[in-house]
Amino acid sequence: MKLEFIALGNLAVSKSNMRYARKAPDVSDILPTVRARGVIQPILVRPNCQPGHYEIVAGARRFHAARIVADDTRANAAKGEGARPDDGGDEAEAMMLPCAILDEGDDADAIEASLIENIARLDPTK
Repeated sequence: MKLEFIALGNLAVSKSNMRYARKAPDVSDILPTVRARGVIQPILVRPNCQPGHYEIVAGARRFHAARIVADDTRANAAKGEGARPDDGGDEAEAMMLPCAILDEGDDADAIEASLIENIARLDPTK
């Protein structure tokens, strides 16, 4: 496993993640911290089929909170709040998240990692 910062736009929640769902999870409890300090704890990812792109095995709530912050940053830039003349709104997609990259393995390994990370956390249905 190696640690690396990966652009938000190069991440997607894996179907093997226990929190994978069509609806984004409730992140209201962690959103204020992500707004103030960013994502501090690395997200667990593994490479997917596209070079340079990764799927999130554990850390979907942190990812969704970061997306909300990125979307807010983009909206504020569009309104001219804190925007730079050369900022095309891509800054939000380029937001870098700390990630722990798993070695390539099968889905069982990814599911196990997701369960280990989430077993003592918030109810997965929330």
